[in-house]
Amino acid sequence: MPVLKPRAKCIRKFLYYFPGGFTGEKYTSWERDYKWAAHVKWKENLYKKEYLRLLSAKDYAEIARRAIWMESGTNLLFSFEKMAIRDAVKTGDGAQLFAEGLFEYVYGKKKLQDRFEAFTDVLASLPRKQTRVVTWPVQTVFGFIANPAEFIFLKPRVTQLAAKKYDYPFKYSSRPNWDTYQSMLDFAAVIQQDVTMLKPQDMIDIQSFIWVLGSEEYPD
Repeated sequence: MPVLKPRAKCIRKFLYYFPGGFTGEKYTSWERDYKWAAHVKWKENLYKKEYLRLLSAKDYAEIARRAIWMESGTNLLFSFEKMAIRDAVKTGDGAQLFAEGLFEYVYGKKKLQDRFEAFTDVLASLPRKQTRVVTWPVQTVFGFIANPAEFIFLKPRVTQLAAKKYDYPFKYSSRPNWDTYQSMLDFAAVIQQDVTMLKPQDMIDIQSFIWVLGSEEYPD
């Protein structure tokens, strides 16, 4: 039998687990539905006009509560990361920093790099109780939930393994930084092009594809 090239091998692995591709019932049930449900909650609870209303009312704690509640319905963050962000926004100052910073990250008019780096600074300035707040999953999860057309979620170990299998030169650094996120977006764009025939809808599908490649839940 001919030896498959790395990218073809990765696509074959995804289709082994999800033969219906991104529109198959198994895939939507296992990987897409719960992420999309979190996005729908965002559109219902923190859409731009409502977010601005809460900011105007200085109800920063409510914004933080809603954002954390929407993420809590997913398994995207580890339990220690969920705890870290909850602890970080318990104080009034922490909630305000988070609420204002997250709005600019998701809805701001500056270019994505500026918004990304500003949000990193916001997370770094939040009160820390035990576990650090500035991790790749915390940095990327809220944008991913709010707008999966623009943002992608980055799980470090899984993404590095997936990139290695895909033979993609992923430029990774453990602390959130723009160069790594740009590399992640470039990686996503390459995958999106390679799996066009499977009709990915957004970054939820691309992130799920990466997860299947690198997660121990889906052995080679």
